Amino acid sequence: MLRYADPPTLLTNVFDDVEQVKELLESEAPYTPLGGWYNPGADPHSRTRPMWFQNDWVHDVYAAKGSELFLNNPTYIKSAQEFYDAEIIEPHSVYVNMMAAIVDGGPAHTDNPRFHGRERGNTPMWLLRAMLWSDLFDEYEIVQATAIWWLNDVEGGGIYFWPNGPDNPPQHHVGDMANTALVGDNHGMFHQVGPVGPFDKGTILVTPSAQLNPVGNGEWVVTDHDEEIYKASLDQYRVSVLWKANVFKNHEEREQKSANPLTMSEVINIFNADLEERNIGFHLASNNIEDAETISTISAIYAEAKPINALKSVFETIRQ
Repeated sequence: MLRYADPPTLLTNVFDDVEQVKELLESEAPYTPLGGWYNPGADPHSRTRPMWFQNDWVHDVYAAKGSELFLNNPTYIKSAQEFYDAEIIEPHSVYVNMMAAIVDGGPAHTDNPRFHGRERGNTPMWLLRAMLWSDLFDEYEIVQATAIWWLNDVEGGGIYFWPNGPDNPPQHHVGDMANTALVGDNHGMFHQVGPVGPFDKGTILVTPSAQLNPVGNGEWVVTDHDEEIYKASLDQYRVSVLWKANVFKNHEEREQKSANPLTMSEVINIFNADLEERNIGFHLASNNIEDAETISTISAIYAEAKPINALKSVFETIRQ
């Protein structure tokens, strides 16, 4: 079964000077609507996305100037080492969420997995998630540490998390969130963003082409096809910064796992051996990976859990 993580570690007063983060936020604008896995194939001219904006500050081929403030944060690294009882912590990603006026929750989910040789750049996301929930690829999984830091306190904006597994009620971090961070395992723990205010105008929707930009005097504006949709001071947006790192118990584990990357053929063979053992008359093949029947069949066999007491997702509301 999917491992369920221990409760995350709460860090307070993470940065002595949050003005550095505000400067980084401005320098890396614009921010664009979250979509992808939760809102695929959206019409670029239809308002089908909430005001949930995001941007990468560090990824495989890019690192924003000043992002080392998060990427190489010694407090994060030490906390991750202690959380996992691991020697090797390899930070690799930093990205940002900026949100406002979302009356439902975000999706209740575990973060997308990575495996040695298989990640979203070369493997469909639905298949990666099936690999995780199948429990057939544990020896290939790249364990990930996560830190989520919050810039400010807003109306609502808390986070729910299920450290005791999806069959037990969630815990909640809300209020006094400014300059705090949770460090733990968001790949083995369900979590969900709570509703984000202000709530007086309901959930404000934008198109995938919308942008969030600073306009001076501490204010930020959402524009959509040259129309101003929303304008507020930065302290009215829920701002969080996520940090990710690979985790290895020691150098020997890192060398052993890195030396055995999964090929797509191996993924298919491992799935098919399990399907045959289950006596299911279906086989995965390289030419049916993207078929709707394949996706629905495999996703049903290796189904993801549904955490109890989860809030309704804003993306579910939009699709209705």
